Amino acid sequence: MSRSAKKWVPMPGIVATYAGRAGSGARNVRVIAEASAGYMVVEAIGRNDVPVRFSVKRENLMPLQPVLFE
Repeated sequence: MSRSAKKWVPMPGIVATYAGRAGSGARNVRVIAEASAGYMVVEAIGRNDVPVRFSVKRENLMPLQPVLFE
């Protein structure tokens, strides 16, 4: 008997954790919009403290973990 796990769906405007490539580690991103074919457009702080936008697979986005001072 298998239970269907409730999938987390990132909505535009929220902050999420992106864990994409193995060597890059996890980074916090802001979800901008939903793209096609299961991709999301996100924004993060890039080099030289400049905001950059890129697309990532929805399955690589996770909700933020609880923090101590919230």
